[in-house]
Amino acid sequence: MPWALPLRWSPWGRPGVKALVTAGLFVTTLWNLRFFLSPFKGSGEASKQSEPLVILVWEWPSKQVPNVSTDVCRELYGITGCQLTTKRQLLHQANVVVFPHSRLQPGRDRLPKERLPGQNWVWVSLESPSNTRALAEWNQTFNWVMTYRQDSDIFIPYGKLVPNRSATVNIPAKTNLVSWVISNYHRTQERAEVYKNLSRYLHVNIYGKANNKPLCKDCLLATISKSKFYLAFENSIHRDYITEKLWRNSLLAGTVPVVLGPPRANYEQFVPSDSFIHVNDFASLEELATFLKTMNSSRYRQFFAWQRTFSVKLYTDWRERICTICTAYPRLPRGHLYPNLQSWFNS
Repeated sequence: MPWALPLRWSPWGRPGVKALVTAGLFVTTLWNLRFFLSPFKGSGEASKQSEPLVILVWEWPSKQVPNVSTDVCRELYGITGCQLTTKRQLLHQANVVVFPHSRLQPGRDRLPKERLPGQNWVWVSLESPSNTRALAEWNQTFNWVMTYRQDSDIFIPYGKLVPNRSATVNIPAKTNLVSWVISNYHRTQERAEVYKNLSRYLHVNIYGKANNKPLCKDCLLATISKSKFYLAFENSIHRDYITEKLWRNSLLAGTVPVVLGPPRANYEQFVPSDSFIHVNDFASLEELATFLKTMNSSRYRQFFAWQRTFSVKLYTDWRERICTICTAYPRLPRGHLYPNLQSWFNS
């Protein structure tokens, strides 16, 4: 220490020096106490700030439940501070609880008995209103909705175009005109009626369970890519309901989608206007068939201009979808309950 002197000489007889030494010892003691006490205060604040947002998935949306015991949001998608879990015993630690509609039935008795203060419940569905049942009993239950609808609290589209200015136009070799993959064919659906009338004027290569020609997972895109056009017909027509039929089966496969779904203007909110053909663009299905059959190669290539600046991103992993809750969390409304979920979803 700077005031240490030889033992044979003592300063204590001088009052001024004694006071100076005493003050020095006092300051040194306080300085040491600062380092002794501050770790407890500092670690507490750091712990509070670094606590991850806990997202409890009450029941996993798909049949196969993945391992989410690690920091999957950071490892797979670069989203930090987000902990996914399927362990219901962590209910009292969860900031958000996720309820896929497909797993809600038969009803309310399978939900938690209580909701913690500040805990938010999320209703999740990728199905259209036409294929969603038993919504009436969920009034005043959920704080947020997570769907394909753009006005959802958490928007989860089936796919999107992402900027990719290094991309080049790649059109696979074509061996036939039109194809369609269909598993659930019901004559009452609008798409069934449109196909029936369109097939009077041109041949459609049909694959899928409905035609006893199922395609393996690795065969799907390779088979569709051989067609110039693909019937991206939705099973029901609702706002923003634009599924993998457009994103995967058409755009990613390298074929031109002929869409049946919401109005053209709605599609144009997702993809360029010259990247698809809408059934409603034509006065009749005969006129549509003629347009497809007589298109020259130059006009056909124009439908792929989007490839120069964009690439297709598919959303297929539920882990990625649920991780996006953490990204959206800071801007989500607090203290809100959907009074009539059915009314909102059917609007």
